Amino acid sequence: MTHSPNGRDAAGVPAAEVLVTGIGTALPGLTGPAGLLDPRPAREHEPVDPVDPGALIGRRGLRYKDRASQLALCAAEASLRDAGLLADGALSVPATSTGVVVSSNLGNLDTVCEVADGIKEHGVAGISPMGLPNASSNVPASSVAIRHGLRGPNLMVCNGATSGLDAVHWAAVMIRAGRADRVLVVGVETANRYVEGLLGRPSAELLDGAVALVLERASAAAERGAAGLAVLGAYAREAGVAACLDRLLGDRADNRRAPALWFVPEGHRGNEAGDVPRHDLTHRFGSASGALGVLQCAAAAGRLSAQGGDHRAGPVLVTSGGDRDDASAGFLLTPLPAAP
Repeated sequence: MTHSPNGRDAAGVPAAEVLVTGIGTALPGLTGPAGLLDPRPAREHEPVDPVDPGALIGRRGLRYKDRASQLALCAAEASLRDAGLLADGALSVPATSTGVVVSSNLGNLDTVCEVADGIKEHGVAGISPMGLPNASSNVPASSVAIRHGLRGPNLMVCNGATSGLDAVHWAAVMIRAGRADRVLVVGVETANRYVEGLLGRPSAELLDGAVALVLERASAAAERGAAGLAVLGAYAREAGVAACLDRLLGDRADNRRAPALWFVPEGHRGNEAGDVPRHDLTHRFGSASGALGVLQCAAAAGRLSAQGGDHRAGPVLVTSGGDRDDASAGFLLTPLPAAP
């Protein structure tokens, strides 16, 4: 039986609930999840060095990996360790019980562009046989699974502004459908000249990092004596922020649940959730694209865990995708039940 170093015993949570049982980060300027809610922009902490994957997990096995995969591996290992799922570096639960879902919209754009440039300039003879496989968008998800021997379902999500929360949703679906007892969810994006050119924004305004969550069926967590950080609640995906919040909070003002904190989509200024504290993580970490939803869930779970299960504060609302995007998605996260 393994034990998580964080949170409280999950034994008191209904068996079918999905918990967040681990968080891992590979973010510039942070040494762990504790700094996720720091409100100060990263530029106020200058100089901030980029994440060095080799310093975090060792350089063995990283040589031919693209940066997105390297960052994903760092966050994944940290979250598995935080959840108590690694013993002496090896997975401590059955390999088939653990799946992987990774979200990234632009993570391997540099590899794709470099391959295209190589073909244009030198023909197919100019393509590196070691680099070409990284042009597949699902490489970060497969790399994480191979590194840790995770043989459950494996999915890569590249779904625009809502991609990170969609990845969390599909991981929860896998768990509730009995396809896995737990799923490692990673959000990762990189900053380089190709992403700068596509988005028309400098690297200083873009995330170059990764964050990971372990989602786990409450009964599976309780069986191994693990603890939880937060309970993953309702999910909604609608055509706009207001419609999404109506689904999550209720569509009548006199019957609307007020969240304790709202993690808003990038740059969102609307007041659809009412007069509640709000937090835009892109002010701290830059535009996070497909990683934003995972980053928001990690910050929300960390906050709820730090509160020690105080239900009086209410749930935490996370939303990605604004009214100009093709959709808005949202989740409610709630604290674990109070200890008896």
